[in-house]
Amino acid sequence: MYTPGVNPKRLSLFINNINLIKRTGTGDPIIGSLVYDSREVRPGSLFFALSGVHTDGHQYVSQALDRGALAVVHSLPLSDYSPGIVYLQVEDTRKTLSPLSSAFYNNPSKDLFVLGVTGTDGKSTTVYMIQQLLEKAGVRAGFLSTVQFKAGEEISSNPYRQSTPEAPEIHSLLSQMRDSGKRFAVLEATSHGLSERNSRLADVLFSAGVLTNITHEHLEFHGSFSQYRSDKTNLFRYLAKAPQSNNPFGVINRKDPSADYVLSACPVPIYTYGMEDPTGIDPKIPQPAGSVWADLIAREVKSSPEGSKFLLSYKGQDIPAFLSMPGLFNVENLLAALLSASQALRVSPLELTPYIPDLRPVKGRLSPVKRGQDFSVIVDYAHTPGAFAKLFPFLKSQSRGRLIALFGSAGERDIEKRSIQGKIASEYADILVLSDEDPRGENPLQILKDIAEGCENRRNNENLFLIPDRREGIRKALSLAEPGDMVVFLGKGHESSIIYSAGKIPWDEEAEVTLALQELGF
Repeated sequence: MYTPGVNPKRLSLFINNINLIKRTGTGDPIIGSLVYDSREVRPGSLFFALSGVHTDGHQYVSQALDRGALAVVHSLPLSDYSPGIVYLQVEDTRKTLSPLSSAFYNNPSKDLFVLGVTGTDGKSTTVYMIQQLLEKAGVRAGFLSTVQFKAGEEISSNPYRQSTPEAPEIHSLLSQMRDSGKRFAVLEATSHGLSERNSRLADVLFSAGVLTNITHEHLEFHGSFSQYRSDKTNLFRYLAKAPQSNNPFGVINRKDPSADYVLSACPVPIYTYGMEDPTGIDPKIPQPAGSVWADLIAREVKSSPEGSKFLLSYKGQDIPAFLSMPGLFNVENLLAALLSASQALRVSPLELTPYIPDLRPVKGRLSPVKRGQDFSVIVDYAHTPGAFAKLFPFLKSQSRGRLIALFGSAGERDIEKRSIQGKIASEYADILVLSDEDPRGENPLQILKDIAEGCENRRNNENLFLIPDRREGIRKALSLAEPGDMVVFLGKGHESSIIYSAGKIPWDEEAEVTLALQELGF
């Protein structure tokens, strides 16, 4: 996509490092933007014909030329080659997109300390926490997450439905961070972005890799859990290319079952963190043996709806801390952020503790909705089995009455996780309302039936509702609430649309919940 302020450059200046199968056409056009969607082409664009799941960019080459593209990167032979246009045939267009994007924007990651955060859950929160800690410590830092990004002076909503966008957007944002004087960049690194099939992050020079956890997700893309884990671990393998002057490092959750796998694959020093769980809220978390089993530990954690109090333990020193974000999982996210920011700054994580009370949450994460009602209402983005396993025990422990939950599962995505979501939710929630998340091209009702298959204790139960229309589902869930109950709406969080077979419809979960409460007289 075209970015204002980018200096156009001759094609020859940034295509030297790719393996060409064939070049058709002469000349050296001045390129002003890198584009992979023909609808976004402007005069002077270089168009990349990407082969996707639903369509093939080779079909849109003529449309891109009509809109002003001066050069085309393609992998399949074309039926027509227009005079005056430069055609670059490569083995894999998508894998070529990454190095050319970096070169076009003058390799911005070379001039930044780039921290990548990967994991099934907690990425956006951890990214935002790291960025805030860095800036509170006095250094300029940009970031990109599923929810927001900061390339210049202001924080903006992430306009992409991809948590890790394509390489041109990534390197464009990194170049803006560099040019606006940032020293650090914190990137959410998804499994799709790290996969060699997509190669969106392959040419980012990471100096730090951070792992929150690895649980069941996106197997429709990766094919197996082992491949999913391996793709996420690419972030740590990339650290072999990090500038040694940055003292590259990794940070991992020592309690995660995949910790040893990542440790064995990481070529640079790794620092570990973890949380003791004396509350018994999550019996699935194994308790480590010994007093020092990770570099940074949270002890004596006491969580409430207002936040968590705990002791931070580092190298034999304990310091009391308070995080004004509820949930034990947010304590884990904080530990990852503290350890990452401190290692990047080369200071003790305990030096950053004064900034903890002022950390702000991410939009759509455990966001309360208050209209004067006599029951609790919360909106959250949780949409994976791992997130459910952490969130539902906490919600149940905090509800004074019944727990009512509304959620769905994405269409054309990991089918196996649907029944797992249903099983976890049915263990804790008193009432379940299953509604659309992003059905895409699938039958919405069938997705909900797949989830319901996991609700073994709820089949044929009056407390299980399958209502595809999410607006209707929201109103049903709220209408069932009684004083003291807690109603939670999961899966959409900050997202601005719901995707159906006919396309996207605008969506604002908090606004829809607020409107429904208003209709009920609150």
